[in-house]
Amino acid sequence: MTTAKSGQPVSRSDSDQRAARPAEPAFASLSSHYFPMLVALFVGVMIISNITGTKGVLLFPSLNFDIGPLAVHGLVTDGAFYLFPLAYVLGDVISEVYGFRAMRRVIFSGFAVLLIASICFWITIELPAAPFYDGQESFKTVAGVVPQFLLAGLAGYVVGEFLNSYVLVAMKKRSGEKRLWARLIGSTVVGEFFDTLVFCSIAASALGISTWEDFVNYTVIGFVWKTLVELVVMPVTYAVVAALKRAEPSYQEALGRAPSTA
Repeated sequence: MTTAKSGQPVSRSDSDQRAARPAEPAFASLSSHYFPMLVALFVGVMIISNITGTKGVLLFPSLNFDIGPLAVHGLVTDGAFYLFPLAYVLGDVISEVYGFRAMRRVIFSGFAVLLIASICFWITIELPAAPFYDGQESFKTVAGVVPQFLLAGLAGYVVGEFLNSYVLVAMKKRSGEKRLWARLIGSTVVGEFFDTLVFCSIAASALGISTWEDFVNYTVIGFVWKTLVELVVMPVTYAVVAALKRAEPSYQEALGRAPSTA
């Protein structure tokens, strides 16, 4: 309400009042509180795995046996062996609850962040070190970007995660909510196999692997080890999937609309 020169109150229209008020800030709404956290955890696991994976590790050095072309003299792996399978567990959870399209966005996001991280590591290494800094060679050893390893890691990651998600979702379309264990095992076997095969095929020569026997050993041990880790933590995957399905209202709504699967 305002006052005219005559002293009489003059009413203001709704549009005038809205124009007088400061505009409310606009924000996009999040469809899920959990999805962004899963994406952040997934990308974080990939970045940490890329760094810890630069350390070579020998487990069970006293373990020795030969099976055809496979010669095992201890388990040779890297520092990411205990963490990297978590990326596939998270991929299973996201694919099972949110679907292939959502997982595809996660894969592309992870790919972009890994590429940016690699570029930043390379730039930092190339920057001139300060006279008082004596860790240049150590930093280069840990964070140095070897193009062949970068290509192997990115290619294996994209192929493996796409196949892992695709197989899980395709199996879910046939079985519905039943037989989650089969989806987790089937997608893990396919995803981990092609991830390991692609990575090892590209990275083997950079590691000095030059014989077929060494290549088979490197590939098979890596595949079996990562797959076994995921199978061991499958009860945890089951629990997380069940809790997330209960916590997501949109999933419960979609479950109510979905036809039953025999």
